[in-house]
Amino acid sequence: MKKSLVKDLTAFVKDVTVWSLSGGVGYQLYLCTLAALMMFGLYAYMVQFKLGLTVTNMSDIVSWGFYIANFTFLVGVAAAAVMIILPSYVFKDKDLHKVVIIGEVVAIGALVMCMTFVFVDLGGPLQAWHLIPFIGRFNWPSSLLTWDILVLNGYLALNLMVPAYILFCHYHNRKPDERKYRPFVFLSIFWAFGIHLVTAFLYEGLPARPFWNNPLMGPRFLASAFAAGPALITMVLVIVHTQTTFKIQPEIFKKLRRIIVISAIINLIMLFSEIFKEFYLPTHHSLPAMYLYFGLQGHNTLVPWIWSAIGMNVLGTLMFAFIPGRNHPVFFMPAAILLFTGIWIEKGIGLIVPGLVPSPLGEVVSYAPSWVEVGITIGVLSLGVFVVTLLLKPALIIEQRYENEAGSQATAVQD
Repeated sequence: MKKSLVKDLTAFVKDVTVWSLSGGVGYQLYLCTLAALMMFGLYAYMVQFKLGLTVTNMSDIVSWGFYIANFTFLVGVAAAAVMIILPSYVFKDKDLHKVVIIGEVVAIGALVMCMTFVFVDLGGPLQAWHLIPFIGRFNWPSSLLTWDILVLNGYLALNLMVPAYILFCHYHNRKPDERKYRPFVFLSIFWAFGIHLVTAFLYEGLPARPFWNNPLMGPRFLASAFAAGPALITMVLVIVHTQTTFKIQPEIFKKLRRIIVISAIINLIMLFSEIFKEFYLPTHHSLPAMYLYFGLQGHNTLVPWIWSAIGMNVLGTLMFAFIPGRNHPVFFMPAAILLFTGIWIEKGIGLIVPGLVPSPLGEVVSYAPSWVEVGITIGVLSLGVFVVTLLLKPALIIEQRYENEAGSQATAVQD
């Protein structure tokens, strides 16, 4: 029995590896481009490793910058896979169930990027020892950062384990035993909410940062995640639908559009509620919001970015809701890109930097990422896309073969 299992696993891993790396000239150039961008990011990281965080534009005031901004946003993207898993397994939605694997693969890529951004933000690998279980000092359960590490790694394990088991069974043309994986699916649903709420609580629990001391922080994190995440999954589905033989049914796009529109509207309502609170009767606690939206003491680096982000959010939401032909995949891409980019700016750099400026002593500075930060970020994002590509390509091949085999068997039974 054990020898048979080892043989099956070896064949599975071998075929998955071959399928991941094989393809036409265009696919090979695509992988080489991602590899080159990752190498550029690694070069930028070596510069940071050699000279320290002084090569970034972070400072004693802006101690969290572009890395943590991207980390915060991508945690939401990872959590958003639950918006496909929940209707698929709880409400038995057969349409969305067909693309659950794709949503989980996107979540895995987002989680890899999240943890890589935390790693590079430490400055160098020698600073990471205290994050390693049984070696470092976790300060659990008092440290919210410890909770963040635990929930992110736990969610990554769940998203790796469940799809791997399902794909392994489908690879051998066997139906997965729901008793073995279904409990972990439901656990991952609750875990998905947890990873983003813990991240929100991490900011919300800092009393010296009034910009983050907002009871809407947790709910708005979820609302923005459930808009941006499905928007990214939609972009991936459009690419899969147009560039591969794995076709996505129009009903799937229609259901995703509904999820995105509702979440995006809730996110905008909460955003405007926060703006009203900051500016209707402004106090000294409103200075971070003034810095973000209108500039403060001549420092207005973020002003064009945040207003562009709000415009993209509104336009993307309207396009998803009202554009003619909105259920056709071609029309989803520009709307998804606008909404995704708008939330990335507003929830990333537009959330982190104003929370730190002005400082508790009233110091105001401008912040923009250095070339090292941008280079490392490009490398990390390329790593995430690379991971998604290498996991998604064999998953689609296995799922398509399994569907074809199931269809052939059903036809034979009918005959």
